Amino acid sequence: MEYILRTLTKKEEVDSIIRDTIDKVLVLRLGRSSDPLCLQLDDILYKSVREVSKFATVALVDIDSEDVRVYVKYFDITLIPSTIFFFNAHHMKMDSGSYFSKMDVLQECRSHQVGWSISRKQDFIDVVEVWDNLTTFFLDLSIFPMIQNSR
Repeated sequence: MEYILRTLTKKEEVDSIIRDTIDKVLVLRLGRSSDPLCLQLDDILYKSVREVSKFATVALVDIDSEDVRVYVKYFDITLIPSTIFFFNAHHMKMDSGSYFSKMDVLQECRSHQVGWSISRKQDFIDVVEVWDNLTTFFLDLSIFPMIQNSR
């Protein structure tokens, strides 16, 4: 089966994928298709999408589209490319500069986006697996009742 990375260029498309991705981690890469770093990250995402498809959905967001600029401003995107994560329409924040444990999700993190350059396929898969495990862990403990109620 061939996996394709969907490119979102309209605000309605981004709204829809965030709202409609249920019980899976949603990974959005915000960037430009003309940027060499974005192309490098896109290649890694493309190679990884099959392995993460059971527990994650991956999509590309073209930030040059005027319609999508609202998300760039809302999430304060300053690094291109940036990767943001959602679970059941809830934005998952991550601080990639400090020790990272299950309880970090409950604390306010300094960063809304992952702006580092993922250089290996396995690095990306590991990050997505951590998010999947964290959401499963917290849903099992009923720590996030809002997320459970949105099912």
